[in-house]
Amino acid sequence: MYTRTVTKLSKLSTNEIEQFLNSFDTVLTDCDGVLWLDNNVIDKANLVMNKLREQGKRIFYITNNSTKLRDEFLKKTSKLGFDCVKDEVISASYLVADYLKNIGFNKKAYIVGSTGISQELDLVGIKHTGVGPDVQTSIPELLQTTKLDPDVGAVIVGFDEHISFPKLCKAGSYLKDPNCLFIATNTDEQFPSNTDFVVPGTGVAVRAVQTCAGREPFVLGKPYTYICNALIKEYGINPKRTLMIGDRCNTDILLGTRCGFQTMLVLTGVTTLNEVLQWKESENVEENELVPDVYLDKLGDLLQYLN
Repeated sequence: MYTRTVTKLSKLSTNEIEQFLNSFDTVLTDCDGVLWLDNNVIDKANLVMNKLREQGKRIFYITNNSTKLRDEFLKKTSKLGFDCVKDEVISASYLVADYLKNIGFNKKAYIVGSTGISQELDLVGIKHTGVGPDVQTSIPELLQTTKLDPDVGAVIVGFDEHISFPKLCKAGSYLKDPNCLFIATNTDEQFPSNTDFVVPGTGVAVRAVQTCAGREPFVLGKPYTYICNALIKEYGINPKRTLMIGDRCNTDILLGTRCGFQTMLVLTGVTTLNEVLQWKESENVEENELVPDVYLDKLGDLLQYLN
């Protein structure tokens, strides 16, 4: 309807907004930076999502965060006042387990990541190793004492606050075998934060392993389209009748562009309006794909039109 026009929704007429709201049946929303920051709801975001549900929209919470189980995300949404059921939570850690289960993976996974991934793998019966701190030693000692597990058939890279030289060595060594799968949950550069402190994202670890191994990973999270295919296969969503809401254009909005969703940017997270306006005027096709259809200063601004 407003394809890549960066239209501010609140400047449209009541009739135009009503037409927009009637143009989609399914809502996919990012979480960090859109619905909440840390453990704090962003102004009225919970009321908006609950109202959309009341009006018959299908809701899915799509997060690249791989540090938690879906059950943990479900508890968080409930605590923060979002009406949600488990099947509506699509996390990066869940996607890893779902993917490996669907391809019949029966070996062991080496994880450069956190317990969110390992616990999701436990739920589908996939063995794993690697989560947690690794002992830091000198390179000669590391080479002499480290033994690779012959049962490892996949390296999974997610967010890992314990990323280390030994982990990079092991991941790269396993990936020397061309039959060993290389899977990444996402390639986000940093986490949204309400402070001046930069928290490096999963992409930092992914690129380190990628450089070490000399191989490209299969990425499951946004903006890669595995999520879209899974939602179509498992839930029968119609991309043309789907709205993707996000705060980060190179993941959320790009996913929408690639999958044929409508897209809405909120300015409460990573991407700024000035960046978007520059991309809109750019002659670079890749930058044009980052441009949202519509935007709002914050998701809560939509509430008045839903009432």
